[in-house]
Amino acid sequence: MRISEPKRVSVPELALIAVTRGAIGFGAGLLLADKLKHERRKALGWSLFLSGLASTVPIAMHVFGNKKSVTNH
Repeated sequence: MRISEPKRVSVPELALIAVTRGAIGFGAGLLLADKLKHERRKALGWSLFLSGLASTVPIAMHVFGNKKSVTNH
């Protein structure tokens, strides 16, 4: 299966993908920012980044592994 094939994604799946992307981005932003104390920022940033990254794997497996492409109704 090619990743570039069109996929059907439900609204809840799309929301879940968006939330995980947001967690990764927000976590990375905290790691790079200087707004919180270093230790707190580091802990929170790594937690968000890694939880977003870890949740991406099963979501990607679901979307790219179990779904039929749009062209193969």
